[in-house]
Amino acid sequence: MTDAQETAADTALRTTGGGPPDDDVPANGLPIPLLEPREGIPPVVETEDALAEVIAAFAAGSGPVAVDAERASGYRYGQRAYLVQLRREGAGTALIDPVGCPDLSGLGEALAGTEWILHAATQDLPCLRDIGMLPTSLFDTELAGRLAGFPRVGLGAMVESVLGYALEKGHSAVDWSTRPLPEPWLRYAALDVELLVDLRDALEKELDRQGKLEWAHQEFDAIASAPPAPPRKDPWRRTSGMHKVRRRRQMAVVRELWTARDKVAQRRDVSPGKVLSDAAIVEAALAVPVNVAALTALPGFGNRMGRRQLEQWQAAVDRARALPESELPQPGTQVAGPPPPRAWADKDPVAAARLAAARTAVSALAEELNLPQENLITPDTVRRVCWEPPTPADADAVAAALAGHGARPWQVGLVTPLLVEALAAEA
Repeated sequence: MTDAQETAADTALRTTGGGPPDDDVPANGLPIPLLEPREGIPPVVETEDALAEVIAAFAAGSGPVAVDAERASGYRYGQRAYLVQLRREGAGTALIDPVGCPDLSGLGEALAGTEWILHAATQDLPCLRDIGMLPTSLFDTELAGRLAGFPRVGLGAMVESVLGYALEKGHSAVDWSTRPLPEPWLRYAALDVELLVDLRDALEKELDRQGKLEWAHQEFDAIASAPPAPPRKDPWRRTSGMHKVRRRRQMAVVRELWTARDKVAQRRDVSPGKVLSDAAIVEAALAVPVNVAALTALPGFGNRMGRRQLEQWQAAVDRARALPESELPQPGTQVAGPPPPRAWADKDPVAAARLAAARTAVSALAEELNLPQENLITPDTVRRVCWEPPTPADADAVAAALAGHGARPWQVGLVTPLLVEALAAEA
């Protein structure tokens, strides 16, 4: 048994549903700082030969494998991985540089059939998929914490409350594209997977104790089998501050500036926000400047910006100004599905009553089960079923509707009776 597992065995899990008394905590009531990986900081794997050794070691290891990835969000364009960390019994910890080793499909194949342990898996799986790594089964410690009722589910908070150890928190938002990576960053990265196996084992026991382990398995299977998310339609519409932009010509300015910025950011491999801020784009859209002098006077386009850059942004504004009315973007169209809930009372009072009844019932059950409402059933699913209920709105039809919207069997079983009753509500 590892030190962490012994600590977990000696310390009752602190869940919101029945935490231990205050004296049932590590010595002196403080978590134990985790300062160094058990085997020290491993060398960064940057060559194909070194990668082959890691693949062989992890293929020969036993039990689940802890996996994490570090990105350079806010610094680089896109969400690629700049460091991959793994740990497995019998193999120890590995730190792999995906810049030097961009194809990790061989490692992914070596771990086929092995359970992967990730924290907030949906954040890391896209960048892992891009380098050839995709699990066939997984255990998500963040999602497990949510289902178990923990109020704080960040990795540091979970390790502290479940295992009694304190992880360093200082390097989560650094520029992981930096080369060479500083030793303190590598230590932090190695420690991120140091206790994931221990955390997984403790959470599995807690979920089993609460009768929620099968729920968790269904959730994990759904994440592992989910296809890649499709590209966003009209991503420029998500520009921060877009709600201020009302006119179609102004929307065209946002679209042209967003597109021009995206091309520059992609070419330079930097975060779009470092090229031109969303706030500056919105200011230009509201003003629709007629020349570079007018553009320069706007917030975000000051003296720090070179003449060439200013002309580039003004050219984008000019393209929007020159568009015929027929080519201007339309106001944001309602996506398929129900309208915003605030509009239901006017559009369909009976549907509004159904939604109110459903929300109340779901909230009460989530509180009783000690888990977040959105994990019991997504709010979007509830809205869709309440806006267009099946006919007849009996248990079989409601269960089929929930399953059709992606609800897992455990969710269907718990929520169907609530919605059958809610769908009978009257205005």
